[in-house]
Amino acid sequence: MSRDLAKQYDPKEVEDRIYKMWLDGKYFHAKREEGKKTYTIVIPPPNITGQLHMGHALDNTLQDILIRFKRMQGFDTLWLPGTDHASIATEAKIVEAMKKEGITKADIGRQGFLERAWDWKKQYGGRIIEQLKKMGSSCDWDRERFTLDEGCNKAVNEVFVKLYEKGLIYRGERIINWCPHCLTSISDAEVEYEEQAGHFWHLRYPFKDGSGYLELATTRPETLLGDTAVAVNPDDERYKDIVGKTLILPIVHREIPVVADDYVETDFGTGVVKITPAHDPNDFEVGLRHNLEVINVLTPDAKIVDDYPKYAGMDRYEARKAIVADLEAEGALVKIEDYSHNVGTCYRCGTTVEPRVSKQWFVKMKPLATPAIDAVKNGETKFVPQRFEKIYFHWLENIKDWCISRQLWWGHRIPAYYCEECGEITVSKDNVTKCQKCGSTHIHQDPDTLDTWFSSALWPFSTLGWPEETEDFKHYYPTNTLVTGYDIIPFWVMRMMFSGIEQTGEVPFDTVLIHGLVRDSQGRKMSKSLGNGVDPLEVIDTYGADALRFSLATGNSPGNDMRYIPERVEASRNFANKLWNAARFILMNLENDEIIPLNKADFALEDKWIISKLNTLCKDVTENLDRYELGMAVQKLYDFIWDVFCDWYIEICKARLCGDDKKAKNTARSVLVYVFSQTLALLHPFMPFITEEIWQSMPHKGEALMIAEFPKYTSEFAFPSEEAEFEKIMNVIKAIRNRRAEMNVPPSKKATVQIQTDFEETFKSGESYICKLASASEVLVGNGFDTDGAVRVVTDCATVFMPMKELVDITAEIERLNKDMQKAIVDKEFFEKKLNNEGFMAKAPENVKEQQRQGLQKALDKIKIIEDSINELKNM
Repeated sequence: MSRDLAKQYDPKEVEDRIYKMWLDGKYFHAKREEGKKTYTIVIPPPNITGQLHMGHALDNTLQDILIRFKRMQGFDTLWLPGTDHASIATEAKIVEAMKKEGITKADIGRQGFLERAWDWKKQYGGRIIEQLKKMGSSCDWDRERFTLDEGCNKAVNEVFVKLYEKGLIYRGERIINWCPHCLTSISDAEVEYEEQAGHFWHLRYPFKDGSGYLELATTRPETLLGDTAVAVNPDDERYKDIVGKTLILPIVHREIPVVADDYVETDFGTGVVKITPAHDPNDFEVGLRHNLEVINVLTPDAKIVDDYPKYAGMDRYEARKAIVADLEAEGALVKIEDYSHNVGTCYRCGTTVEPRVSKQWFVKMKPLATPAIDAVKNGETKFVPQRFEKIYFHWLENIKDWCISRQLWWGHRIPAYYCEECGEITVSKDNVTKCQKCGSTHIHQDPDTLDTWFSSALWPFSTLGWPEETEDFKHYYPTNTLVTGYDIIPFWVMRMMFSGIEQTGEVPFDTVLIHGLVRDSQGRKMSKSLGNGVDPLEVIDTYGADALRFSLATGNSPGNDMRYIPERVEASRNFANKLWNAARFILMNLENDEIIPLNKADFALEDKWIISKLNTLCKDVTENLDRYELGMAVQKLYDFIWDVFCDWYIEICKARLCGDDKKAKNTARSVLVYVFSQTLALLHPFMPFITEEIWQSMPHKGEALMIAEFPKYTSEFAFPSEEAEFEKIMNVIKAIRNRRAEMNVPPSKKATVQIQTDFEETFKSGESYICKLASASEVLVGNGFDTDGAVRVVTDCATVFMPMKELVDITAEIERLNKDMQKAIVDKEFFEKKLNNEGFMAKAPENVKEQQRQGLQKALDKIKIIEDSINELKNM
């Protein structure tokens, strides 16, 4: 049943009502339909700490376009939603809230803290889900998951145990990245590098035997406290005789050896390197090779340990100043040199990370990385655009073992249990209460939790019920398209790939669609510090979700950053209004709700033209969406709706709709409804709310547009010759309109149009169009016209003449042009005066002077055009 549309489109009135209709109809719900091809997307789970930002808006708009497109194509679609527990971020939020109450984690203990965390999740965790619904996201909300839910925890424990039993998870003392602010280890992928200004402190270490000094340089003099050797390259001739000698460590006065190691570069600095195994990953490896002592000099929060009383408790940077002063006083400081270098920072809080030797849990990566590399190389999974494979390969080919333990309470607790009697470690999916080796019941579980990305890596299959062979897992796995930003390829994409292959024997998805960042209108990254972030919910409140979605899809190309331009959203809102007004026009011209069947035999030339254009559009949009060229698809839809359908076809139809020929009127109605309904279906994945609302008001079959069939190309509606014929007529109309506009001739001023062409029959059949749309009083087609005093217009297939005297009053036009000439001369003299002023030219900035030069040139160009126009009129 169709119904009237309001005079103006009001997104606030429409969107919530339409979304409720979709939910009530269970249209988002995947039904495991046998015999249908499946199409599955798993949502990149947003953090429960998160609020919707433009990155989410883009990411979910692209996913929703794809899932709606495939659903309408008849696929058995599943878009599986959920959220991420986000260990570090969430724990930091809760600790911050507790701090305001004057409470610490130690005060309430692990259980008390976790109760608070779950309460926090309950209160705030669903916020971003509700915000995603505002965007129109058609996820299967009945299957919503959480990375810390019971099913995901079961999958995490299963994977941990399996990898441990295969020797791919181990516990060991290694050097890891440590965040002194978050007080936890972080993986290599979670370290962001930034250029920082620093110094090289050139120091000299004396030989114990008094035979001299070795000079070296360091960027971190505070770590000198933990030096246990100095290294040189074994092939460096300068130092061959000193290998094995003993040095005295300045200010600490500990004896340390000189060792020879290939790690040292002979051509960098003096070719001498201090070795601090506890505080540098390369030094740690040197220490292992030479059996050096590992001396940790920093506390977890990056203060000097108690073993060095003079500096104990000092922050690392405070200690640096004190140690440099003492080195200078002792004569060990040679010079200080400015130096810029890349420094690792925590991706969550921005604190400079500390390399730290610590006993942690690791995943052995090389055996897992190889199959994941092969899967992309042999085409099982492809990246769109392909160039992003380079990032993927770079990380996997150079990967180190993954530190997966975190010193946090919020997260999946490591399923490892320690016997307090014999030290036996038991790794188990089930809770362990008795030592399997000695039988003791004095057992405690590892206090650490797993890296958030460990559970996120299992997301494509854990959310479908794995490790159980559930119906969902068997039906919807492997998934199809993963939509994500290029910034989390190392965090997430590669980890899902090796986890999926290792645990299920299959790649988790066949395509990774990479999108760029949403930047501000100046091309800057949106950030709190710049204050340039844009709240998508505010944009939706002002313009509607469809306008935001349409603007994010417009100009979008895979892998490229895009700019958020407010004017583009406004233009998208205007486009929605154009669509609404077209719908109202069509509805006003219908007699009832019945669908009038199309009858090809009754089609006028313009009907065949618009249907043929629509037919091509169906093919093009489908091909673009299949190739993930969403920006190209949406541009074609915009051009067709605005230019072809609204500005041309509707205008042409008005004559038939207002005429007395009942048959012609009904043909126009049937074509209008058919073309518009098909266009709404093509546009629906991009602008779901307004298209559904309009479709429901039009004569239609079926419950909802979102489950209607996506339009297909059909040879039955291909009319290439009629399309070409009509476009010849259109080109003449456009050319006449442009020429009249240049001459300021109002549409009300009619004039004879004479057409000289080899396509006489085409233009004779198009006389009515030309009269109506090109303000022609009559149209003459043929040859041998009297062209004296006529305006000439040329197209690719015709030459058009219009008598000048019918278009303008020549005397009055010359008078008008003379007035324009006087204004242009005044402008010219103004700019010349400025540019001839020596004082102005001496003081004005170059860009201001260039503006004056451009202004003068424009005035000169205008004078030339006016002179030519006056001469042309006088010659007539």
